[in-house]
Amino acid sequence: MLAPVAPASDLIPADLDATKWSNLEPLYQELIDRPLTCVKCLERLLLDRSELDASAAEAGSQLYIDKSCHTDDPAQMKAYLDFVENVEAPLKTASFELDKKIASSPFAGELDQGRYAVLLRNTKVAVELFRPENVPLETEQSRLEQEYSKIAGAMMVTFRGKEHTLQQMARYQEDTDRATRDEAWRIVAERRYEDREAIETIFDKLVTLRHQIAVNAGFENYRDYMHRAKRRFDYTPDDCRSFAQGCELHVVPAMRELDRQRAAALGLPVLRPWDSAVDVKGRAPLRPFESAAQMVERTQRVFDRMDESLGAMFRSLVTGVPGLTCLDLDSRKGKQPGGYQAMRDRRRIPFIFMNAAGVQRDVETMVHEAGHAFHSMLCRNEPLLAYRGEIPLEFCEVASMSMELTAHPYMDEFYPGADADRARRRHLEALATLLPWIAVIDQFQQWVYTNTGHTRAERQAAWLEIYGRLGPAQDWAGLEHLRATIWHRQPHLFGSPFYYIEYGIAQLGALQLWANYRRDPTRAIADYKAGLSLGGSRPLRELFAGANLSFDFSPARIKTTWAEVERELAKLPM
Repeated sequence: MLAPVAPASDLIPADLDATKWSNLEPLYQELIDRPLTCVKCLERLLLDRSELDASAAEAGSQLYIDKSCHTDDPAQMKAYLDFVENVEAPLKTASFELDKKIASSPFAGELDQGRYAVLLRNTKVAVELFRPENVPLETEQSRLEQEYSKIAGAMMVTFRGKEHTLQQMARYQEDTDRATRDEAWRIVAERRYEDREAIETIFDKLVTLRHQIAVNAGFENYRDYMHRAKRRFDYTPDDCRSFAQGCELHVVPAMRELDRQRAAALGLPVLRPWDSAVDVKGRAPLRPFESAAQMVERTQRVFDRMDESLGAMFRSLVTGVPGLTCLDLDSRKGKQPGGYQAMRDRRRIPFIFMNAAGVQRDVETMVHEAGHAFHSMLCRNEPLLAYRGEIPLEFCEVASMSMELTAHPYMDEFYPGADADRARRRHLEALATLLPWIAVIDQFQQWVYTNTGHTRAERQAAWLEIYGRLGPAQDWAGLEHLRATIWHRQPHLFGSPFYYIEYGIAQLGALQLWANYRRDPTRAIADYKAGLSLGGSRPLRELFAGANLSFDFSPARIKTTWAEVERELAKLPM
């Protein structure tokens, strides 16, 4: 069973209500005013600050969990937005004062640089970027992001007499009756399209707001600001363009060839958008489980077989802790779309959120989010929140995407033999679509935030050009209005700007780990756990090296790695 970790500081009351700034403010002020007379004093300040930050972070995380589980509960949404406005806003100012105190301390140079170099580097960037005039702008940004979440969470459709969430409608894209797929796809797409004006308006406001935040911080555009804010010390926007070029050269042709093969197998001249998930041989859709409880039970067996310690960690998530659940997995009305893993940072207890609908993608999401939880648990004894909660996302996603691939040998827990192969092939084929889609979203963001003052028409044209170069081989005749707005479904564009290229970088790392796993499973899982145990205590390249992986997402790496995927695909029947 999971248990809260003993606090690294006794400064913070055990029963602190960190949802109220009035309770946090005197504690932060004590840290800001505390005299520093030696390097040990500075180390103690770092530990005390970490525990206080963890308390505030956990309060915000739990409120986010509550509102995402119940977007239709005004009280939950109000509590979260009150925290954003009344705690997160003043907390940013207090954090800046502490960052300044730490970065400018004469004792900072006396700290063990092997231990504190990453923290000090990141702290200096935080000081560099902070502007008090951006605090209210960031609060407004959070409010707009939640407006989008609320709109998305409220989307429901009635299909053949029954109400469904959009996530639940995914099942019908696997139906062997093409008319059913067509009808289901159009109902979902048109439902999203109904809210296009509200969604575009929110995005317009976010783009304007984010540009002003960047200008206030001394940057020409929000892209350059975010690359710095995300501590991208190891790559540049040009490297992101190279990733897109690598995908265009080596993955897009493979994706389109798979599309042509699929169309031929289905007896179609070309695919329509509702032809991508159905089985090409007319077999019944893959149905890995009938309930979330059954999904959990089968996932438990996967991890038990993969590695004893991973099995034990997953079991602790299922068990949870008294009064604190770690899983909310079913799709239901009023629940935010998507999936995520969140950490309750003070008690160091993970939480997994998803919308299971009984399809193969749910299995991949379950093991993906479990990988994030494993990461959180493997570094949960790290005393500094900066090294538990600020791990580079490029490596965080290696933790999750690797589990999707290393779960392949154990798909027989969900399916009989032939269907297990179908699931494996389907996952690998999906990567042919995923990598270019990552490039599309990243390059679209690059365009949006470097073309300030653009119109909606210009934005739509840019989207269609980028998607046209990197998208699948599908016929959208008569659906052009829907093709122009499919980016509305990508929540990262609204709530996590510039958080997407990380998936591409990490996917290439995960594919490397998978290659290692196929050669030596025991060694590969040991390397995986060793890398994850580092948390964020080392620079990004060293985190990859810690898991025996190369940090490389160049066109050459994409070519080599994709060739391995194609060799594995060749072994799996359609």
